[in-house]
Amino acid sequence: MIKRIRYYIFLRDVLVMAVSAFGGAQAHFAMLIKIMVKKRGYLTEEELIELNALCQILPGPTSTQTITAIGFRIGGANLAYLTLLVWMLPAVAVMTTAAILVDSYQTKNLSLEFTRFIQPMAVGFVSYGAYIIASKVVTTRTAGGLMALSAIVTYFISKPIALPLVLIFAGTLTAFKYKKQAPEEKQKVKIKWGNFTLWALVLVTAAGLGAVTQDRFVLLFENFYRNGSLIFGGGQVLIPFLHTEFVEFKGFLTSEEFLSGFAMVQAVPGPVFSVSSFVGALSVREMGLGAQILGGFVAACGIFLPGTFLIFFVIRFWDDLKRYRVVRASLEGINAASAGMVAAAAFVLFQPIQNNVLNVSVIIQKFQTFGKLILLKAYKFVISKFRLTPVSLTSKVAGTPQ
Repeated sequence: MIKRIRYYIFLRDVLVMAVSAFGGAQAHFAMLIKIMVKKRGYLTEEELIELNALCQILPGPTSTQTITAIGFRIGGANLAYLTLLVWMLPAVAVMTTAAILVDSYQTKNLSLEFTRFIQPMAVGFVSYGAYIIASKVVTTRTAGGLMALSAIVTYFISKPIALPLVLIFAGTLTAFKYKKQAPEEKQKVKIKWGNFTLWALVLVTAAGLGAVTQDRFVLLFENFYRNGSLIFGGGQVLIPFLHTEFVEFKGFLTSEEFLSGFAMVQAVPGPVFSVSSFVGALSVREMGLGAQILGGFVAACGIFLPGTFLIFFVIRFWDDLKRYRVVRASLEGINAASAGMVAAAAFVLFQPIQNNVLNVSVIIQKFQTFGKLILLKAYKFVISKFRLTPVSLTSKVAGTPQ
């Protein structure tokens, strides 16, 4: 009974994030710290940073993989799949509806003026996320250098393959410092291949069925599943892949429709990968309203499932793998590089925003809001730990008698 209540509370927290988390993977990470770590204590900051870095090495939507992996650790595979549904469905529903409206009314020139307030909020979230990660993982000169290098490479090289390569390079570099790690009893790593096999089987089956049947929905699923299996780096990286396949090659959408969908997904909370539902719904528009709804859902399943299968495959033996000193040493570099990527994302997100007093004020306010929450937690901890009253604490700090 207690477990069920805990699962319910966790899914409610996921739903809160699904309808309020703007700004992409880095901003989502900041909210994960706020809700999953600070508020609920489902895991520690170090565990979250490590889990987020692991998800960045794998293809697929990083924030979706991270939040479903948390669900997996709390309640196993069943809770994890429920987490995936709760997390993605609000954004998928909104973007599918948006596609239907765009098709019905041909509103190519949608007003997105309201998004000018959301963008600086996202920059504030991302900036604070970078600060939190750096304060936790950058404890040596090597880590500081790797963070700076990662930020520079991520900022100037926007190729999808750059992100996993930077993480692998940083992890390999610090792995040579493994002798500084305390020895720990090793356990044989038991790899369960079920989810990896499932990922590969779905990929091959979808490709085969699509080639044989030429069914529009099977082909749609295969297209998105294939892209979801190959893309590193989050929703921004997904955009050129989808544009090439569905606009330039297949002609299912016009460039104006595609760009409208991309602009709208920036103003929708939840995963940026939900733009796939917009593309999927418009790809089958000539088949009617029911087909559009189904197309949006099929596209979402195709884009989200590969990364989910892969993180479930890795997370099952990750704790055993970490017992090896080489692996633990490599985490210093991986986490530092991850911090650099988040810092670079803050600069990238700030560039298209107008540099005015209002936007800068919103960014600073959001950054300070998170900071005040942490200071309040620390204050309450000191009060409870030493059984002090606010008056006695003030007296001790001031050096005056009580």
